[in-house]
Amino acid sequence: MRAIVYTGSGGAEVLALAERPDPVPGPGQIRVRVRAAGLNRADIPGMEYAGEVDATGPGASRWRTGDRVMGLAGGGAQAELLVVHQDTALPVPVGMSWTDAAAIPEAFLTAWDALTFRGRLQRGEAVLIHAVASGVGTAAVQLARTMGATVLGTSRTAAKLDPLRALGLDVGIDTSKGSFAEQVAVPVHVILDVLGGPAFQDNLAVLAPRGRLVMLGFLQGPAVPQANLGMILRKRLEIVGSVMRPRTDEERVELAAGFREQVLPLFETERRKDGRTESEGTDGPSVVPSFRPSVRPVLHAVFPFSDIAAAHAAMERNEGVGKIVLTW
Repeated sequence: MRAIVYTGSGGAEVLALAERPDPVPGPGQIRVRVRAAGLNRADIPGMEYAGEVDATGPGASRWRTGDRVMGLAGGGAQAELLVVHQDTALPVPVGMSWTDAAAIPEAFLTAWDALTFRGRLQRGEAVLIHAVASGVGTAAVQLARTMGATVLGTSRTAAKLDPLRALGLDVGIDTSKGSFAEQVAVPVHVILDVLGGPAFQDNLAVLAPRGRLVMLGFLQGPAVPQANLGMILRKRLEIVGSVMRPRTDEERVELAAGFREQVLPLFETERRKDGRTESEGTDGPSVVPSFRPSVRPVLHAVFPFSDIAAAHAAMERNEGVGKIVLTW
């Protein structure tokens, strides 16, 4: 099989396509012929995939050969073949393209886990999502909207905020104009933070009493320049860390089961309360349906695996809204 490998240490120039032996599925495992894979800053390489079940190992009976699946992996998803535990895989929503499916697992599982389990977001609360135009950010906006929350989001680029309003962003905050804390006008109950140390003090400042800060990354560095830790005690704040990559198969199985039941249905096309689709009127169904799913993956760009360096360069430029996906 072909796979993306590191040829040395350095930047995107050390990434290359190489031939590797086909992996063999073990007990309880499936082998997936990868059709597309999402690109992430933490790739090692390849943390999410979409493709067809190619083979099954002993005792693996959940899936059949040819089934369309997607999911998270600890690494290695940027290859033509990938072996994963059968219970960590998720069904690709009916009619969805490989590229859209590959943009779901890391972004939506991370956002859902952070909002529901780590942040315990409740209807009527306010959530602040940093780097809201990222893959996780665009997923979190949509999920928070379905949960009945007020959604605030930050970006250093004002032009990125406008497209997100259609996804459910209520308040867009342009951080090129100054501190986000000075632009937040309501108490925030949950923060999803990928910025890290430099944002820590302002995060504490805008959190409401008993607020929850969920830390998902350190794009601006892990060191905290200065912080008034007294606010943590006075406001009874909670600070929670979360990351996907080091989780065990057991943790991934539990997460996938909940996601399959509670989130996957949101990707299916909805019908109106009167039983008709939104495209059906007095003259009968229209040719082109106008209805949409509750949530959807947002793609910035698609690259062939042969252009892996260009894909990483695009990610580093940080110009777009949503995910970058690689395809064979």
